[in-house]
Amino acid sequence: MTKALATALCLGLTLALVAAPTARTQTMAPAAASTPPAPAPAYGAPIALESAQGLITAALDHARANGWRVAVAVVEPSGELVAFARLDDTQYGSIHVSQRKASTAARYRIPTLTMEERVLTGRIVSLANEDTLPIAGGRPIIIDGRVVGAIGVSGVTSTQDDEVALAALATIGD
Repeated sequence: MTKALATALCLGLTLALVAAPTARTQTMAPAAASTPPAPAPAYGAPIALESAQGLITAALDHARANGWRVAVAVVEPSGELVAFARLDDTQYGSIHVSQRKASTAARYRIPTLTMEERVLTGRIVSLANEDTLPIAGGRPIIIDGRVVGAIGVSGVTSTQDDEVALAALATIGD
């Protein structure tokens, strides 16, 4: 059993144990007719280094303004690293986590927050995929309707990580 698979299984079991008491007290609502989600945006040309560095600067500025120590990664659509930086005294584990969040958001073309929400509502299948990290803080970078990469942030809570990523993305076009 690989380390990644073992980790995914442990996380899945933990989530199942946490969600089980809540699930027993809820009643099943009838399935509502739902509209299928819109298709994911197409991939575009990879983000340029200068643009990636601009996003990292914006993310670090937002984190500094809040007193947060974070690591920030920007990847191209394939999930491969384009640029990376971390603030002094950021926990070392956040280096790898920020890159995994960015890679997940790029390869699957959705925010990692969306994946996290799916896991928390019981769709734990993504935990078995060692390429994914369903924890908020990874966001696709969409320019002209195409995914050109993704940004991943780690170092504070996942909600705060996601806030930093969104603050950086808000600067696109400035």
